[in-house]
Amino acid sequence: MKITFLTPGTGSYYCGACMRDNVLAKELCHQGEDAAILPMYLPLVLDEEALPGLEDTPIFFGGINVFLQQKIALFRRAPDWLHRSLNSAGLLRWAARHSHMTSPREHGEMTLEMLNVETSRFRGELDKLIDWLKRENPDVICLSTALQAGMAEELKAALEVRIVLFFQGEDTFLDSLTEPYRSRCWERLAQRLSASDALVAPSRFYADFMRERLGLAAGSIRVIANGLHLDSYSEAVPDGPQAVGYLARMCRVKGLEQLVDAFIFLKKELGHEDTRLKIAGAMTEGDKPFVTKMQGRLAKAGLGSSVDWSPNLDHDEKVNFLRSLSVFSVPATYPEAFGLYLIEAMACGVPVVQPQSAAFPEIIEATGGGLCVPPNKPEALARTWHELLQDDARRKKIGRMGRANTLEKYQALVMSEKFLALTRELTGAGSAGIDGST
Repeated sequence: MKITFLTPGTGSYYCGACMRDNVLAKELCHQGEDAAILPMYLPLVLDEEALPGLEDTPIFFGGINVFLQQKIALFRRAPDWLHRSLNSAGLLRWAARHSHMTSPREHGEMTLEMLNVETSRFRGELDKLIDWLKRENPDVICLSTALQAGMAEELKAALEVRIVLFFQGEDTFLDSLTEPYRSRCWERLAQRLSASDALVAPSRFYADFMRERLGLAAGSIRVIANGLHLDSYSEAVPDGPQAVGYLARMCRVKGLEQLVDAFIFLKKELGHEDTRLKIAGAMTEGDKPFVTKMQGRLAKAGLGSSVDWSPNLDHDEKVNFLRSLSVFSVPATYPEAFGLYLIEAMACGVPVVQPQSAAFPEIIEATGGGLCVPPNKPEALARTWHELLQDDARRKKIGRMGRANTLEKYQALVMSEKFLALTRELTGAGSAGIDGST
């Protein structure tokens, strides 16, 4: 089969959907399928080798082009050479670093236009995408996020393909929009989903969550858990003081403030004088004021020298970072759809401590690789760290169990086999089906 992923990039930081699509496409190719990725909006930022040919593929609906076409009617009739020049990867990466300058209203307008793309100011961009896809002639097109649902009907009509649409954290973005765009986008998204042949979520939690938010029928969203190539994630060998670790975007919704408060409690109230806090992950220009605020809070508590900050690590640096940890937490405060960072930490044999919310209990139950605590309770988080840091045998047992089950259940091969079963069902290429499990 020829399978094409339409994957929105971030241009400046890692995102779970980009990583998933790249891993899945590469694994499909390893299994003899023909997979391709078409980047959308901004360049993809990946922490492993990209799918061959991706660097030579143009970026569709380039962020600068879309923004200017939204704002300036004349620009929609600009010559193609100008549109192509504005889609250069370097220029788009520069724009991504300044994306925090876009207003919430502009986000709302653009999102609603994309959900009505065939009648929008971006119709010309859609036609360019369809022309390219006609030459590629895919059997299946994968929409990497439900926010692309507005494309499904036109793509099916023009190309006679099957459409697989992935859910991956859309609720947080949609709920951040200003009214009336928030309500209108939620309503329009629910209407446009019917054009897709299959809806897929990375966890049972998120499938049920989005089904309820969108008013869909029971069982309408299938579950295929995210996976990674885990061969390079070797077992942790901490050297030096015990360390609590965090690996995610350095922002409030990922729970960085909860983490900092928990660490202050651990040090000040529970007596862990030598324990360090190690914070790594993406940090955009827009994140810097919040990070500075957290650094100031730690300094005020006299703990600034007990914390290591490691922004924007590459893959090898990330693995070495994880292998240096004693326990791991990303106490996200929103309904996280999955959390690849848990898979990465557990693959290194590091026990995780997460809120009893979102997809976290589901993943921890499947692996046995961690513990859950009440959400939004920094003291509860700190006390559970304390218990594990005080009990080497228990901590190592949880770490070993988590690593073994993660390597078994969350490998890229497992994800690709379940995805192939789905696409064969849709295209009639085989009789295998999906059982709805992760």
